[in-house]
Amino acid sequence: MGDQPTEETEELDEAFEGEHRGAFGEFGGESSGFIDRAFRERIVLASVTLSGDNIEEAEASLDELARLVDTAGADPVARVQQNRLSPDRATYVGSGKAEEIRQISESLDADTVVFDNELSPAQQGNLEKILKRSALDRTAVILDIFAQNASSPEGKAQVELAQLRYRLPRLRRSGRTFSQQAGGIGTRGPGETQLEVDRRRLMRRITKLEGNLKQLRKNRATQSKSRKRTSNRAVAIVGYTNAGKSTLLNALTDAGVLVEDRLFATLDATTRRLALPGGEAVFLTDTVGFVRKLPHQLVEAFTSTLDVVVDADLLLHLVDSSDPDPSGSINAVRTVLKEIGADTVPEVFVFNKADLDPVAAQQLKAREPGSVVCSATTGEGLEDLLEVVGSHLRRLTRTVDLLIPFDRGDILAQVHREGEVVDETSGSQGWLIRARFEEASVGRLEEFIDPATKTSS
Repeated sequence: MGDQPTEETEELDEAFEGEHRGAFGEFGGESSGFIDRAFRERIVLASVTLSGDNIEEAEASLDELARLVDTAGADPVARVQQNRLSPDRATYVGSGKAEEIRQISESLDADTVVFDNELSPAQQGNLEKILKRSALDRTAVILDIFAQNASSPEGKAQVELAQLRYRLPRLRRSGRTFSQQAGGIGTRGPGETQLEVDRRRLMRRITKLEGNLKQLRKNRATQSKSRKRTSNRAVAIVGYTNAGKSTLLNALTDAGVLVEDRLFATLDATTRRLALPGGEAVFLTDTVGFVRKLPHQLVEAFTSTLDVVVDADLLLHLVDSSDPDPSGSINAVRTVLKEIGADTVPEVFVFNKADLDPVAAQQLKAREPGSVVCSATTGEGLEDLLEVVGSHLRRLTRTVDLLIPFDRGDILAQVHREGEVVDETSGSQGWLIRARFEEASVGRLEEFIDPATKTSS
């Protein structure tokens, strides 16, 4: 899982080598990615709006695909849109439309056609035969971007696993001639085809990656348990890609996370300790950004990273208030949250980038009661955000009155360490303290709770 290529990855790279300019499959030129980055590929974008689909949403999705292609290092040169009642089983778009796309691609000297719709392996194979060039879908482009941006060993392993799961059913379309018989050391004999050899190598690599990630997930779970033993709550920043999550984390904690104005600039979860105005401390985590139609392979592969969202006590749902379609972004994020089982975690909307469009930010705030408007870049509204976070987390605690004898200074120190002291006075028998605690702390301090004045909130 380190940076050095392994025997398995080198073997798989050989299996995916091709002879043609372009991206993936029979016409693939670079084995390490679906889009060739040895030059700026010229890409034709294609989109099919099916019966019952929202046309405006389909156009917004195609706009986003153009941004994804640009982020991947290629140039969109044309768009082709089609309305159909249902997908064509063989080519998704139908043979006539596929021929039209081929003619457009040839006239523009395009290298690859990228479809905004998810294509089956058979459909991709049939399209490449008609188009005479690589045919990719949205999933491949997103996987390619993730592969470019992964930096940690865990992130690289997660992306590689997602890529290999995507490639497995498409092995038969590789540039290698699979009709040949393979032999030699490591094969099952002279009767084994090259396709079987490549599939076995790929499955071996997938199994190894799954094992490594399983161990990493155990380590992350152990870290999570250690944090839960403290009185610190967990807050996760979620949102659409490029909404400003890393900028917000840096502004609140001086985390020093990479910030760039592009999609998926950061993939690895980063956690920092944050002190709230009331004195409470929380663990604040920046997470990977989401997009429309986030590939299921990525959601599965990034399970261990996304666990921090599921286990959080509060989600800060960051929204770019200057986004032309904030509702679409919000729905895309909520779709992923539901898929990973985090849709029941309490959520606060944070409308960021208010400095770019103050009017839109206030309009969005009016739509969502309890939301916050801020600018992570200028610092506007960050104090209000911290107050809201503290208020939400205090609802998860109990307020109790304690009577602590003067000779129990250790208990007094524990109270200040584990809770939020609301009021403290000296009585005839000891310190009278009202404080908010987690349930676990309340249990440990049970003998010091004053039953005559005990309250809860």
